Amino acid sequence: MQDTRALALTFEVSGLPPVKTEALSIFAAGHRQATRVRALLQAACTAAQRTGWTPLTGPIEVDVTLRCPPGHRTSDASTLLGGVCAVLQDKKRVANIGLAHLGVLVDVALWSDDRQIRRLSYVEEPGEDFSYLVRVAAVPRMV
Repeated sequence: MQDTRALALTFEVSGLPPVKTEALSIFAAGHRQATRVRALLQAACTAAQRTGWTPLTGPIEVDVTLRCPPGHRTSDASTLLGGVCAVLQDKKRVANIGLAHLGVLVDVALWSDDRQIRRLSYVEEPGEDFSYLVRVAAVPRMV
C-alpha cells in the first residue's frame, strides 16, 4: 500500500515571524511574541487541513523566506528560525508552562521535534509589506 501523506507543505504568513531571543518561552500567556505565534500557528493549521498533512516523524528540511520592505532591519536569521521552528514542532514537550490559552492551536505541529531537522535555510527578499513563506519537507532517509 502506498503512503499518500503529503511530504512537503508550503504556506505564507502575513507580518513578521516570531523570534526566540530570551529564556522566557514564546508560548507563555501574554508573551510579546503571542500575536506572531498565533498567526504562524493559524497559517500552518489552515495549510495542514487543506492538504491532509500529518506531522512528520523522520528527517526534515525547513525553509523560511522573509519578505520585507527595503531598508527595514529585522531580527537576525538565527532568532527568526528559532522562533519559527519552536512554534511548528510538537508543543506537548513544553510541559512546564500552561498552553491552554492557545486553544485548539496547541495541537498544530508539522513535525515532532527539532532534532529531525537536517537542512535549514533562510532567505530575505524585498517586499512591499512584511510576510514570510515557510516550507517543510521530508528528507529521504539515507541508507
